[in-house]
Amino acid sequence: MAVYTITALNESDYPRILEIWESSVRATHHFLKEEDIQLFRKWIPLHYLKAVELSGIRDEEGKLWGFSGIHGQSLEMLFIHADQRGKGLGRQLITQAIRTRQINKVDVNEDNPEAIGFYNKFGFRVVGRSELDGSEKPYPILHMERMK
Repeated sequence: MAVYTITALNESDYPRILEIWESSVRATHHFLKEEDIQLFRKWIPLHYLKAVELSGIRDEEGKLWGFSGIHGQSLEMLFIHADQRGKGLGRQLITQAIRTRQINKVDVNEDNPEAIGFYNKFGFRVVGRSELDGSEKPYPILHMERMK
C-alpha cells in the first residue's frame, strides 16, 4: 500500500499545483467552458495561491499528487490529480485540515455533485447559494458549513 505524506507547499510547487488543478478540473468540472479553464489557469498563481496556506500530499518518491488551500477556517481549494482520484488522498487532506485548522466552511460548484457528496461525508451541509462564482462567472456556488 502506498504511503503518502502531507507537507507545506510554496511557490516552487506552483507548476505542479497547476498540473494537478487542471487534471482535476478536467475530470470533475465538465460544466466549465474551455476559455474559463484557461483564464482560471492564469489567475491561480497570480491571485489564488498567494491568498491561502497551501498543503500538498506526496507519495514515497516525493511526487505531489494533490493539494489544499486554507484561509482562516475556510477550505478554499482541494484538488487531486485525476490519476490518483479515489485513493483517499482528498480524505487525508481534509481530515488534517479539520483536525489542525478546524476548517468549517467550503464553497463548492453546484454543478459538481461528486464534490458536494465528498464534503457531505465530512459533515458539511449547504447553508447558502450564490448564482455567480467568486469571479462573477455564471457558475452557481453552494456555501457549505461543517455541522459539528
